Amino acid sequence: MEYRKLGNSGMYVSEITYGNWITHGSQVDSESAKKCVRAALDAGITTFDTADSYAFGRAETVLGKSLKSVKRESYELITKIYWPTGEGKNDRGLSRKHIFESFHASLDRLQTDHVDVLICHRYDHETPLEETLSAFDDILRQGKAHYIGVSEWNAREISQALAIQDAKGYTRFVTNQAQYSALYRVIEKEVVPLAEKEGIGHIVFSPLCQGVLTGKYQPGKKPPANSRATDKNSLVGGAEFITGWLREDVLTAVQKLKPIAADLDISMAQLALAWVLSNTNVSSAIMGATSPAQVKDNAKGAGVKLTSDVVSEMNKILNGLAETDPKKNQSPNPRA
Repeated sequence: MEYRKLGNSGMYVSEITYGNWITHGSQVDSESAKKCVRAALDAGITTFDTADSYAFGRAETVLGKSLKSVKRESYELITKIYWPTGEGKNDRGLSRKHIFESFHASLDRLQTDHVDVLICHRYDHETPLEETLSAFDDILRQGKAHYIGVSEWNAREISQALAIQDAKGYTRFVTNQAQYSALYRVIEKEVVPLAEKEGIGHIVFSPLCQGVLTGKYQPGKKPPANSRATDKNSLVGGAEFITGWLREDVLTAVQKLKPIAADLDISMAQLALAWVLSNTNVSSAIMGATSPAQVKDNAKGAGVKLTSDVVSEMNKILNGLAETDPKKNQSPNPRA
């Protein structure tokens, strides 16, 4: 495993982050989850990502149990706040009330007294930005989080937040968690240049584009049984989430990446991860897993160095298919 600094902070994170967005509390039972976490630690993965809303809190509970016997100083723990955690009007968003109530509930579920990174899971258009930033800074000053960041904020939103943090003497964001893959590149035009300028490192999710970049979805064929594309019961709408990428032109192009992976003697998943990590502004890529074997395979994507020629060849194959519109980076209204 290789490690990188998280933005301009002093903390290192593993190039591969173990995330439990779709798996823990949904696709994977508690015992299997513990085995996956153990496999991640054995592979050198030290960074773990979750959120208060994943599986209605069960994902945090499972992760907390899985890490309970592990020395707290040996890993980096990330959680996030924004999406609804209940039916009440205040059970969502980034108000001071919800931030403190939801965050302390997260600490209880995770069985810890602090997280390493606390993230605004989306931008809240209904709460004054200064209120959100003040609450996050208070949590930092209480020692209950070491660093803070955002997820899927656009460049304008990040810039406004940094300006307020500087004016008020608040601690700055050090990371943005954004969707990023060889097929989804909306952060490249505006967010990445800003992040590089301001010392913000990216922790990216869906680096395999919901599994499409593994090549397991074949053009002209039905999706494999038990794949995310057939999981209509997922707590996050697995099949619905991936459908837009199961086009014949996309699937045909992805198959053309297989010879590249074969020449490098790596799997398609490792190739997709290596592509993401070739962006020097990426500190880590989040990977989920449903088995220890999958964890081990994904972990091997760390440390793979692609030449500029390989990256160019991959981009040429996927030319015109990748989503690049920076407007896709904007956060929704929490009441929508």
